[in-house]
Formats: sequence, C-alpha cells, structure tokens
Amino acid sequence: MKCPHCQFENPDDTAYCGKCGTKYDSAAPTSLTKTIETRAQGLLPGTVFAGRYEILEELGRGGMGIVYKAKDGKLQRTVALKFLPFEWTSDSGAKERFIREAQAAACLDHPNICTVHEIDEAEGRMFISMAFAAGENLRTRIGRGLMEIDEAMTTGLQVAEGLKEAHAKGIVHRDIKSANIIVTDKGQAKIMDFGLARVLGGALLTKEGMTIGTVAYMSPEQARGQEVDQRTDIWSFGVVLYEMFSGQLPFKGGHDLSVIHSILNHEPEPITRIRKGLPPGLENIIAKALSKKPMDRYQDMGELLEDLEAVAGGLKPLRAKPGLLRGRILGLKKIHAYAGLASLMVLMALALLFLPPKSGQGFDSIAVLPMENLSGDPGQEYFADGMTEELITDLGQLGGLKNVIARKSVMRFKGTNTPLRAIAHELKVGALITGAVVRAGDRVRITAQLINPATEAQVWAHRYEGGLRDVPSLENEIVAAIAKEVKLELTPQQSERLKTTRRVNPEAFQAYLQGQFDWYKLTRSDLDSALKHFELALEKDPQYARAYAGIAEVWVGRLQQGFAPASEAVPAAKAAAAKALELDNTIAEVHSTVASIKTWMDWDWEGGEMEYRKAIELNPSFPDPRSAFSHLLSITKRPEEALAQNKRALELDPLNSLFQSIYAMNLMYARKYDDVIALLLNTLKASPHDLVALSTLRSAYHMKQMYPEAFEIWKRSYAERNDHEAEDALTRGWVEGGYPGALRRVAETMIARSRTTYVSPYQIGTLYTRARMNKEALDWLEKAYLAHDPNMPYLSVDPIFDALRPDPRFQDILRRMNLLK
Repeated sequence: MKCPHCQFENPDDTAYCGKCGTKYDSAAPTSLTKTIETRAQGLLPGTVFAGRYEILEELGRGGMGIVYKAKDGKLQRTVALKFLPFEWTSDSGAKERFIREAQAAACLDHPNICTVHEIDEAEGRMFISMAFAAGENLRTRIGRGLMEIDEAMTTGLQVAEGLKEAHAKGIVHRDIKSANIIVTDKGQAKIMDFGLARVLGGALLTKEGMTIGTVAYMSPEQARGQEVDQRTDIWSFGVVLYEMFSGQLPFKGGHDLSVIHSILNHEPEPITRIRKGLPPGLENIIAKALSKKPMDRYQDMGELLEDLEAVAGGLKPLRAKPGLLRGRILGLKKIHAYAGLASLMVLMALALLFLPPKSGQGFDSIAVLPMENLSGDPGQEYFADGMTEELITDLGQLGGLKNVIARKSVMRFKGTNTPLRAIAHELKVGALITGAVVRAGDRVRITAQLINPATEAQVWAHRYEGGLRDVPSLENEIVAAIAKEVKLELTPQQSERLKTTRRVNPEAFQAYLQGQFDWYKLTRSDLDSALKHFELALEKDPQYARAYAGIAEVWVGRLQQGFAPASEAVPAAKAAAAKALELDNTIAEVHSTVASIKTWMDWDWEGGEMEYRKAIELNPSFPDPRSAFSHLLSITKRPEEALAQNKRALELDPLNSLFQSIYAMNLMYARKYDDVIALLLNTLKASPHDLVALSTLRSAYHMKQMYPEAFEIWKRSYAERNDHEAEDALTRGWVEGGYPGALRRVAETMIARSRTTYVSPYQIGTLYTRARMNKEALDWLEKAYLAHDPNMPYLSVDPIFDALRPDPRFQDILRRMNLLK
C-alpha cells in the first residue's frame, strides 16, 4: 500500500505509514510519533499574557502543554512560551512535574539544549519562557526528504553532545524524538521539551505502570512502565539516528499496541539494507543503542558519542562491534559455526601467548590534518583550526621528527575528500594525525588518531576531554602519546615539559585563537579584527605572551601589506614583541617576529640573523623563519645558504605558495629567470591569487624583456587588488608610451594617491626604475630610505636595480644601509 502523503510503499495490513506515520483510515492523519496528550485550551494570536508576552502563534502541543511563539515586551526578544493545560492546574502532581521540567532544563547551559529563561505563574496558569529557535524540527526535516549523510551525522553528534551534558547533570529527558529536536537556520541542533525529564534520585512522578513518552521512540523498559535511567534516552536516540539515516522508523505497526509489541519482540530491519553508502560502523552503533536489554546498550552517552565521532572521522567504533553470531555464519548453521569459531579462538589465544607484543611504529615525518569541527557551528571553525596549529607547533618543537608539515600545506586539504594515501604522498610524510574537536561552553573534547597512510590503518586513537583552561595540558597528553607511538626519543627536558600541567585563561585563549584565525587572511579588515581579538585576550590575561606576539605580527603584516607606514608600524611592533619576550622567551614565533623587525625595519643584519637562528633552534619544524631568513642570506650575499633554507622550508610546508614565491625571488636574485618563470607559472595554477607570485613573475618577465607578458601580469596584479584606478592608468600609459609609459602612468597615479593615504615610496621608486626614469627613481628611493621602508634591503640584490648600481647616489644609499660588500 502506497502512503498518500509521502508515497512510501507499506505492507497491505498496516494502518500507518512506516516512514511518515500517516494514518490511512483517517481524514486527519495521525502520526505514530504523537505523544499521548490531553486536550488543552489555547490562546489566540495577539493576546498579551502576564502583561508582558504577546502571543504570536501556536508552535505545537503535547502531553505536558502547549507551546507558543511570543514577544517578550519587557526584554524585546522573541521567546517560546510553554503552558500547563488549564484542566491540569488543579493536579498537584502535574504541577510538580511542570516545575521539575523547568528546574531540570534551567540548570542546563549547552548550545545543543534549548535555554530556559524563567518559570512563573500568572493569570492562574503555570508557564515557562524559553529561547525561541528559528528553524524546523527534525521530524519535519526528515519528512522533506532523505537527509544527506554529512547533515545527519553532524546533527546526530550535536544531539549526542546535548544529551551527554544533560545526563552528566543527572537529567533524563524520557521523550527524545525527532519532533523534539529543532535544527536552526544555521544548522545547530537543539533538544527541546524536557517535559518528561526527571532528576535522577528524585521522586518518581509518574504512576506505576503508566507509559509516558512517545510510542515509536519508547525503550522496552519505558513501554513496560518500569523504572528508567539515561539508557532509555540512548534507546530513543538510537531510533532518531535510524530515522535520520534511513528516513524510516525502526519499529512499525498499525496501532500503538502493535508498535509496542514490535519494540518488545522484534529486531528492526538492518539499516544498510534500506540505504547504501552509510559510513562503516554506523549500523553497529545503532544496533547497540537499540539493544533490548539496557545492560547491552551503551551505558552512557559519552561512550556512544565517542563511537559516533570515530565513525564520523572514518574510523571504527571502539565499543559497537558487529553481531557475528546472528543467524548463519559464513553460510553455516550456528552449531557448526560455533565449533569453528571456538577452534579459531583457541588458535588466536595461543598466538597471543607466543607472539611478541605489538609496539608503536617508527615514523620520521608527520602531517596533522585539519581538525574537524563537530560542533555544528561554523563560528567554531577558528577553534578547530587553532587546535590543528597548536598540535603542529607542539610536535615541531620536539625536534626528533624529520618533518612536521606546517599549517599552510595541511589546510589545503580542509573540507576535501582526498584519500589519505594521496595526501601523504603529496606531503611526503609517513604518518598522518586526524581528529575532531567539539567545544560546548567551557568544555572541550579532542579526538585524535594516528594513521599509517600506506595501509590506511589506524595505529592509535584516543579521546581527551577537559575544561577550556586545560587545553594546553590536553595538548601535552596528545603529543606525548604520539611521540610514544612513533618511537620518538625525547630528551629528559622534553619529557618533563610534556608532563607539566599547563593552564590558560579560557577567555584569553579563545580570543587569541580567533585573532590568529583572522591574521592568516592578511586583509586590512581581518588584520583589524585580529588586533581587536589579541587586545581582548590581554584584557582577560595581561600576562599572555602569545597575545603580545600576535599584536606584533599584526603590525608587521600591516607594514608588509602597505596598510601602515613604518613610522607607525615599527614602534608598535617592537613594543609588543619586547613585551612578549619579557613574558616568555621560549616562543619560536616571537623570535621570528623580532628577527623580521630587526631585519626589515632596523636593518640590523647580525641581530636579525641571531633571532632567526634562535627561532629555528626552538622549533626546527617551524618553516616561517627559515623562509624569511633565506632573504636575509641573499641580501647579505650568501646565495647557497639562502637556497638551502628555502628548500628546507618547502620540505616542511610544500604547498605554501608564499614560500614557493620567496624561493622564486631567491632564484631571480641569482639571475635564473627561466627557472623563476617555470616555478611561478606552476605555483599560480594552484594559487592563482597569490600576489607575491604575480609580483615576482612580472619582474622575471621584465628582466627577460618580455614586456607584453609583464604588462599582462601587472594588469592581473592590480585586478587582484581591486585597484581599478591603477589598472586604468596602466592601460592608458601602454597606449600612450608602451611598457615604460604604462609604468610611468602608474607611478604618477601612486604619487597623487600618496597625498591622501600611505603609499610605499619604494613602490614608486621601482615603478620609475622599470620605466627607465633613473633620476625620479633615485629621488623616490631616497625618500624610501628616509621613511625606513621595509622593502629597501632588496636594493642589495634585486636585478631590476642593475641599471642604477653604478650611480653614486645608489651606492651611497647601500653604504648607509651597511649593504656595500
């Protein structure tokens, strides 16, 4: 029989649709998911209740009351109001349960649980004011069509997080169903209606034998009217998982009693028969959650959540195992299969006795792939990315690994489905770390796995959980475990450091991670946002060294991107870096920042080299100081050392387009223009918007006198910056005077712009240099010297200045910068 509502094919002898619950023999469809409810009197839209709440619309009704969308006139917010039915107001038991609901829900503060604002009584009615979640309930979402696997998994993880929090507070929901889960417009799942919740250890508020709950989601013990605990929610959640991934309910029947009979006596159809392509292990998780006996289920939501996170990350569940002894095994009758299995188990036991114990595997190179954000909140991406970078840094500081691949390269695989073996091949590593992060309030859970990409086998996996302030200690635990598994020999100092309990101010830590997340984008607005977050971190913890380091990086970034003059950026960067070193002189990133300041701002070549080497010593796998140091080595005429640092930086961060461009710049300083062009054309295929690559490529074309090609790259560079004024000037100049005329016009445009906003005088000097206007070029390079423009050190080696080198004015600038050798 085909359902008139959803067109699902059902057995002929049923009165209800097994997919959507529609009742065939009624004009008004009745769902199997309907909570047993009592008729209740409603309020009309426009009614003002308690002198404060304007009723907007009815949202729904169930066994413990009616829910309305309302406007709170006092606080000017939209809320959901839940009322106890009029006819129950005289029932002291019902009132007690209603109050208990509010008390239970009000003590829960979790992003996946609906927030309760208040409970009160007015106009003879008890009510609860709750946060209003704009979205649709999960039942409605499933009714619209089969959920995508990723969507269902994300939703399931969030619901599990919420239930885990409730159970930790001793609260059992007892009415978990898809209709009681709202998915907001932003994709965040929220558990609603703790109307059947009770605090464990409190008085049993239902009469003995009374089946309260929703029939299709009831656990066997709940259907029998027996005492229940958190494992009844685990059962109901198993039903919801089955429903989300298959689009059907696992237990069906023509009426309530037949559904209950199915729950008590029948096994659901294996979900993999209904839907193909489900993640391996998911069926085992659902089967364990739907075990008839509570003792056979997961004993708490933390266990279920851990298995679900493992499956979401492509790993095997730790607790849910396949049911090998159901029916026939390998085509044999059970009696024969049992005998065979017994023999096999004896052999396995003997093997375990005589084989040497398995130890960790040796790997000399690792990539930490982007941690997956399992919170369901895109606003938490910064936290997952931050955890990825923290682990990369901590592993790199150990120094015993040949390569720990840096952030830029691993982030290339964020959100992709690239096979692990292919990732390891491209990054040239022997092992991969994968994992996931869930943050709820001030609690954090990190799941990490060590994968051998050659076999794609899981070598090691573990879950770490703690408060936000404990995250550094959790990182120590993870790094220590990984070091043990890859047979890394630690120094006594490293071992002691990993055993040290490290804590951080949670609000400062969050602000710092958000600042780092913004800083990497390097746009003007993102650098502004990064600075605000680093300053917020210092408000929360004035002794937070990394926040000062972040502020120094912001000012260096502003200077490098041309967003601030040296007169403003240099003092701010120096002050922040000095404070960071005063608080903690062991942070490699701080020494790298100080090295950049000494090199590009102070023109202190010896001081810059010392700081770069210190940063490399503190974290040998940190590629940034190596890449920047290569330019200092080129500037001081040590090209072979420069290229060696380039190559090492690219081993650590092979997909970093900036490092590829910096390498190309060193090749250009060595006058290897063809190599530069070949390298950068390849770089721009993967990173077509990289401005440093474009800038270096146009210089290589310029030096080979390939002016039409250089002109096109100039146009592309300005288009990437959305600088249409410069782009128009370039085109107009080309028409008027060819390649030199194009660059002269742009120089004039930049001069006019510099009267109202900061423009690098070095940039104007290079434009005149390329336009063969040597006097004007030297005039502007002199201004760049006086302004301490951070690009000036390149005068020492950049071939575009070769025509100016014999000029005494040019030689005098190099002498004053201590670059004459």
